[in-house]
Amino acid sequence: MLSLATKRIPVLKWTSLGRRTISTSRLHLAPSASESRSLPPSDYETPVAGTKVLESFTEEFEIGSKKITFETGKMARFANGAVVLAMEETKVLSTVASGKGDALRDFLPLTVDYQEKQFAQGVIPTTFMRREGAPKERELLCGRLIDRPIRPLFPAGFYHEVQVMASVLSSDGKQDPDIMAANATSVALMLSDIPWGGPIGMIRIGRISGEFIVNPTMDELNLSDLNLVYACTKDKTLMIDVQAREISERDLEAALRLAHPEAVKYLEPQIRLAARAGKRKKEYKLSMMSDMTLEKVRKLAEAPIEAVFTDPTYGKFERGEALDGIAQDVRRELEEEGDEESLKALPKTVDTVRKGIVRRRIIAEGLRVDGRRLDEVRPLFCEAGNLPQLHGSSLFSRGDTQVLCTVTLGAPGDAQRLDSLVGPSTKRFMLHYSFPPFCINEVGKRTGLNRREVGHGTLAEKALLAVLPPENELRYTIRINSEVMASDGSTSMATVCAGSMALMDAGIPLREHVAGVSVGLVTDVDPSTGIIKDYRILTDILGLEDHLGDMDFKIAGTRNGITAIQLDIKPAGIPLDIVCESLEPAFKARLQILDHMEQEINAPRTLDERNSPRIVTLKYSNESLRRLIGPLGALRRKIEEETGARISVNDGSLTIVAKNHGVLDKALEKVDFIIGREIEVGGIYKGIVTSIKEYGAFVEFNGGQQGLLHVSELSHEPVSRVSDVVSIGQQLHLKCIGQDIRGNIKLSLKETLPQPRSATNNVVEIEGYFSQIKQATDSWASVGSIPTEQEKQHSAVSKHESSGVASSSYSSPSILIRSAAECDEEEKSAGLKRNSKGGFEAPMNAKSLKIGVEVTSKVHQIRARGLVLDLGGGIRGMYRFETNGKRDFVVGDELRVKCLSFTSKGIPVMSRAEDD
Repeated sequence: MLSLATKRIPVLKWTSLGRRTISTSRLHLAPSASESRSLPPSDYETPVAGTKVLESFTEEFEIGSKKITFETGKMARFANGAVVLAMEETKVLSTVASGKGDALRDFLPLTVDYQEKQFAQGVIPTTFMRREGAPKERELLCGRLIDRPIRPLFPAGFYHEVQVMASVLSSDGKQDPDIMAANATSVALMLSDIPWGGPIGMIRIGRISGEFIVNPTMDELNLSDLNLVYACTKDKTLMIDVQAREISERDLEAALRLAHPEAVKYLEPQIRLAARAGKRKKEYKLSMMSDMTLEKVRKLAEAPIEAVFTDPTYGKFERGEALDGIAQDVRRELEEEGDEESLKALPKTVDTVRKGIVRRRIIAEGLRVDGRRLDEVRPLFCEAGNLPQLHGSSLFSRGDTQVLCTVTLGAPGDAQRLDSLVGPSTKRFMLHYSFPPFCINEVGKRTGLNRREVGHGTLAEKALLAVLPPENELRYTIRINSEVMASDGSTSMATVCAGSMALMDAGIPLREHVAGVSVGLVTDVDPSTGIIKDYRILTDILGLEDHLGDMDFKIAGTRNGITAIQLDIKPAGIPLDIVCESLEPAFKARLQILDHMEQEINAPRTLDERNSPRIVTLKYSNESLRRLIGPLGALRRKIEEETGARISVNDGSLTIVAKNHGVLDKALEKVDFIIGREIEVGGIYKGIVTSIKEYGAFVEFNGGQQGLLHVSELSHEPVSRVSDVVSIGQQLHLKCIGQDIRGNIKLSLKETLPQPRSATNNVVEIEGYFSQIKQATDSWASVGSIPTEQEKQHSAVSKHESSGVASSSYSSPSILIRSAAECDEEEKSAGLKRNSKGGFEAPMNAKSLKIGVEVTSKVHQIRARGLVLDLGGGIRGMYRFETNGKRDFVVGDELRVKCLSFTSKGIPVMSRAEDD
């Protein structure tokens, strides 16, 4: 629904004109001479302020349930044209200005600058200077989005410098300002005195659950499988830009048919506003070639140029050299005649003659410059993995166009940070496109961000983004680098093909291969009416056909649908029917290219040790992560410098990305030493012996955690003294074999050692005894001091075992692990003394305890199936009740027992001496 709301608003007050005078330290505006004679003396001290009224013109209308406002006259009044476009709380100012003087050039120097300053969202920039720097990628892309539809509408021969500046004044984060800036630019050009064939309308279309949405918000775009930007005049298409998730050609055509009438709704308010507030168009001098000059050059150059174009054996540079030679011959003819006017317009005139010959042959005969049919794709060459040391690489050639793509995988922390007003804050998939001068055999200087390179790279990036797995499944940050090796048309679509193969070479699980092709158009237009009389659609256009044709329609997608589109045109619009007709030949060509790509690589490669990166994500507490980072991140940076790995820290997780397996092991070792990992039974850990006891050694491992290496876990052979096997400060690789009921960690050295081929008879006898009493020994609890509740639990476990119910080996451990401090205190109370080797000596009766030795013991504890005996010197042994033997013991009873054997934990197994 359109409604007109034109009004005049007083917006500025200023004082009457006069000279400034200083009186009594105050600044006044003195009245004019006529006013001073009519005013009383008292009015001289307080001058009366005048009022200046600025006329502000507005237009309000609705599109897609959004209220849109055009306003002019309030801001930037000195520009040729200026307008503020508002949609809800987002406002964009667009201005246009034209250069003065004569245009002594043969091209239109149109500059479009789009800028998003941080004040628009109430933020101070985080840069060192606290101000915005060079244009960001998004700003360059938005500038191209404005440039592409307005450029074809400037009149032929208008070569005066024109600058468009679009600035976001405020942003609510709901609307993307790019579409608003394009429409505001159209209004500014309509209001200005610059000749221009507008207006235009630009619209965005999304689709959620199969339903199209006009002007979707940023939140709706996140859910949409289509992001279509469409620009047009009243009856012709000017520009199309698409990012989609494999949308079919039929659905895309339906979206285009919806977008056109919605975009046309922007036109009528612009026309009304220009009629009320616009300036009269200036009479600019147009640089037009005369008909006499064109006819003279045609007679001299047409025949030799046609001979070159009809010979398909010419390559790109051979053809170019032949055409340059013809132009030089014509120049010599004109110099001999002294025709200065024709000499000035010679380059443009020769180009016009070339264009006429190529277009006539295509329309009339269906013949192209290189001899191909209109729907024929150039010869293809594909190679994946041509640079084996990289994570992924590929080389793609189509005709003389050749592109090399490489893939580099990084940590999530390597993602690009975005400072745009809308959209995500980071980007984990990047495609960087480079067009070096050597690819067209030229000499040039490499500069910073190039608008064309950014646009081509973003198009290929959008095409591939649709087939990548979700970020929660793909933990890498991915960078594709596209290097154009040779250019003869559609290098951006070659980048899509090469990038798809390189991703599969890197092992990225793409859903489908993506390929792209560029479709061109040649039309025969009635010069009097501008109506297209005839046309031809060209598949896979050359660079020359792009230059001399009317359309460059880049379409990328999979076998299932389209993922990205970019349409650029040279005339002042193309009918939408022709655009939709071009989708079918593009689909057929895309299938041919996909066949060749799949023959080279049709599935993601598996990771190999040589070139594939390694990535691991570990869970830690935030306190542990703070220890790893260190002050100002110094510790993390040190690990990265020493190992070459990249470390990313998020809330509760640590991600390490390494170039290969060896680098990952080094990084994990350093991280483990600082904060450790989650302990897993069966895991192998590196530790350092911190103290040695008679019954084992305490080991520090996994970032400061402590575990016990019992004497029975030192070796497959019996060990009499712990210090004979390990020493304090020694580094060991140990296996975690479990935890006791208190959570103490049990370690084993012998589990990491190979099994001996043979054993002594003594060991065999002991193992035989173990097999007889296995059920009994499993039911024994630790022989140290255990609370009563734990004794009851172990007694209950024993009863279950006797009834045939199995229990976990960790629910009733054989020993009780104490801290080093507790063990030292226990040893002091037991009368143990440290020897010179760091071990401990027990009293004589305990030290000399061997198999067959008899000792007098006391009953220390009574269990369900036996006794825990105090053998003296803090040594505990166990005695199993004999069948039909005495069971009515009390704590403190003395028994004469003999050492029968030792358990795997080093506990002596005793029997009654008098029974033997």
